[in-house]
Amino acid sequence: MKAAWYEKNGPARECLVVGEMDDTQPGPAEVGVRVITSGVNPSDVKSRMSRPLGAPRIIPHSDGAGIVVSVGPGVSSSRIGERVWLWNAQWGRPHGSACEMLNIASSHAVKMPDHLDFESAACLGIPALTALQATRLCGPLEGKTVLVTGAGSAVGHYASQMARMAGAHVIGTVGSAARAAHALSAGVEHLINYKTESIVDEVARITEGKGVDCVIDMDFSSTCQLLQTQAIANHSKVVCYGSNSPDVGMPFRPLLWKSVDLKFMLVYDLKPKDREECLASLNEMLVNKALVHAVAKTTTLEDIASAHEWVESGKVIGNVVLQVQKP
Repeated sequence: MKAAWYEKNGPARECLVVGEMDDTQPGPAEVGVRVITSGVNPSDVKSRMSRPLGAPRIIPHSDGAGIVVSVGPGVSSSRIGERVWLWNAQWGRPHGSACEMLNIASSHAVKMPDHLDFESAACLGIPALTALQATRLCGPLEGKTVLVTGAGSAVGHYASQMARMAGAHVIGTVGSAARAAHALSAGVEHLINYKTESIVDEVARITEGKGVDCVIDMDFSSTCQLLQTQAIANHSKVVCYGSNSPDVGMPFRPLLWKSVDLKFMLVYDLKPKDREECLASLNEMLVNKALVHAVAKTTTLEDIASAHEWVESGKVIGNVVLQVQKP
């Protein structure tokens, strides 16, 4: 099979290799998937750049989609022929979705609705599931006001849609006019350009001084500065899935007096019950065509270096997907 891999950390064009590897058969409780598309996420780029490899050779990417072509012991042959999307393909193991054939736990290959295309399906494992779990951790949102930081990002775009579906009023932060338009397409009602406007002042104006009830946050190193301001209401929740800086100092007294509930989540490591509920909820949304997917750029497996560079640049609005092979 054709695959992309790296054997050292570093820049995309210095370490990513495309070549031939031997096919293997699925093991117990696994399915063999003919990979059609492979999603490229910021975490894939960070892993290639600096995360210890854990194996001599890493085939990157946790997200993807394809067709089940074989099954291992303990898996019904009825799965053969299913169109599936993938999650955690390269989490805790060296073999991700940037290849033509992938053996993966049967539970990690989720049957797709017939109408869903392979490109959109490659955006679900990290962006959509992160957004969904973050939204769930906010609790009941009917009538609440939610601040989505980075509303024009891949996760933010899904989170804004999901929060609106849950009945929330959504305020989104963006850094450009292009990302503002992208956020509006997800149903964001109020936009704040964090580069030119004061988030605190704008939230106070929009909420008439009440502050937001929940924050779905992509950068805790910035958002922690809001915790002691009127932008964050008493008894609010801050759900965080990322931070531009790993070391963040938090103001204890404002958190105490405001009774702020801080929640941190890693989409790769959801509890089984949370994962099960997220998959069920996401499947319902997909069946009902309730989500707008945003594939910004596609390229071939051979051009994987460009795909990584696009994601690393931070300039692409939407998801980057590799077209590994034709359906």
